Amino acid sequence: MAVATGTAEVVPEPGRPRAATLLVNGVPSSFVDLDDPDLLDFEYMQQMAAVVDTLAAHRPEPAVLHLGAGGCALARTLAHRYPGARQLAVELDGELARLVRTWFALPRAPRLRLRTGEARAELARVADASFDVVVRDVFAGDSTPDHLTTVEVARDVARVLRPGGVYLANCADRPPLALARAEAATLRAVFRHVAVVAEPGQLRGRHYGNLVLAGTDEDGLLDDPGLARTLRTLPVPARVLVGAELDAFAGAAVVRTDPRPWAPDGLAGTAAPAAATGD
Repeated sequence: MAVATGTAEVVPEPGRPRAATLLVNGVPSSFVDLDDPDLLDFEYMQQMAAVVDTLAAHRPEPAVLHLGAGGCALARTLAHRYPGARQLAVELDGELARLVRTWFALPRAPRLRLRTGEARAELARVADASFDVVVRDVFAGDSTPDHLTTVEVARDVARVLRPGGVYLANCADRPPLALARAEAATLRAVFRHVAVVAEPGQLRGRHYGNLVLAGTDEDGLLDDPGLARTLRTLPVPARVLVGAELDAFAGAAVVRTDPRPWAPDGLAGTAAPAAATGD
């Protein structure tokens, strides 16, 4: 089906008539099972949810801002786990957002509001200290637009987060993981604590895939032993790099910055290539 930014297609899961994958311009965007709102099929979403669950153990019903909505799979699961949580999902393609709400029976406002707009422009309009979690899951094709990977964006996320909140960014990269290393260095320039979560083979540079980068000022969140244990016991076990391991992963990567002042109306800024992205 045609949408504002290209095409959207819902591909049913064989043998599960109420489960499907949403493809946006031919790229898998979300997997949703209408009979199991707690199910997250994409590994990086499972990893993100594990971090949110760790935060929620001390901060019930977290408020979550999603930059990039897609099929709202993560938002659906968090709404199921935390019925009192307030969520806002920003989607560039208004027609896609309308269709997704129809197709996937999403929770209604105020539990989950959908807003049409460009992610960085909408982030700039969000009030200070208004969310506990900010999730970045924005893609153009198979990569995140450069202007959403800079230190200026991370600072704006930190402004929006409440004290102790956490930023979760989906980073698709391939060996030698130059983009993920640069993004880790970028978050480290803003947040007191930074982590990278991925399956071990990917961290060893074996294949292309998604890594989760996390940033927070909250002591004890990203290095929580329970979080590490949960990540190890996922269907595809994952590791979390913090502290010295995170520093070694980031290495000498250079912080990504806007090459010139960014304008919300024109997406004028794109990230200065601190290192090759690997894409």
